[in-house]
Amino acid sequence: INVNSQVDPSLLRLGDCPPTQLSVNPQGSEAVFYAEFLTCNIRRLVTTNEIIFETEITSPTLSKATPIYYPVACAYEREEDWAPPLYDPLLFHTHGQGDLAFRMALMKDDFSGVATTTTFSLGSMIPIAASVAQQNHQPLILLLDECLASTTPELAPDSHVYPLITNKGCLVDSKNTNSRFLPRNQLSEIRLSLQAFKFATGEDVYLHCRLVAWEPRDLDSGNKACQYDRTSSRWVLVDDPSQSSLCSCCDTNCQGRKKRGITAGHSVNSVIGPLVII
Repeated sequence: INVNSQVDPSLLRLGDCPPTQLSVNPQGSEAVFYAEFLTCNIRRLVTTNEIIFETEITSPTLSKATPIYYPVACAYEREEDWAPPLYDPLLFHTHGQGDLAFRMALMKDDFSGVATTTTFSLGSMIPIAASVAQQNHQPLILLLDECLASTTPELAPDSHVYPLITNKGCLVDSKNTNSRFLPRNQLSEIRLSLQAFKFATGEDVYLHCRLVAWEPRDLDSGNKACQYDRTSSRWVLVDDPSQSSLCSCCDTNCQGRKKRGITAGHSVNSVIGPLVII
């Protein structure tokens, strides 16, 4: 990539990672990055046919140089036996990242506290809440970027997987079931009501989700909470229906717009279960 000569290559970032190697010569400087998927703030997007890993190469905003922004994406054909990476199983998950503390749990029907049971009747609604506690941090909105149901806590190629939320915040399960997001009480918490289902094999269910904390005024097609309104046959942005155009990509491929300044997301992976469906 040819960049402004005033940019120090050591300041370039792949996601949030610095260069692995640097070389400087009169003909031009080179920054080399080596990164594993799902490190360096690399995001995974799962579509019907592809698995896409994406991030961006950026530079800090400097007075003498124009900030650099280059999207980076690697797309692979999705194999039939694909399963997401392994996450540690927990019934109630908390995770700290800097001054942010993420939390996800099964809840009582009225969301007055954590559920006392993990057994649900087939077709009943399963209340789930995810939140982020913030200390000394600008207010952030909590989003569910991706959620998958599986038969195992440690996902493997032979695990049965059912997508619930895909395409960067699209509740695809709402197209055919009563699953839905619930109105927010606060930006830092998102509530989800999932309709209980069983895998054909009858095994227990584990929920694997990616939680994202984001700038609330910077929602875009890559950072959103959308659900399908079967009455109007369209996707609706939960937090502001007037901006539901952000959800128009839910049936195709959602991409976030170019980010400016220091706006960035914080994300963690969470898993809860086993849920017993009777």
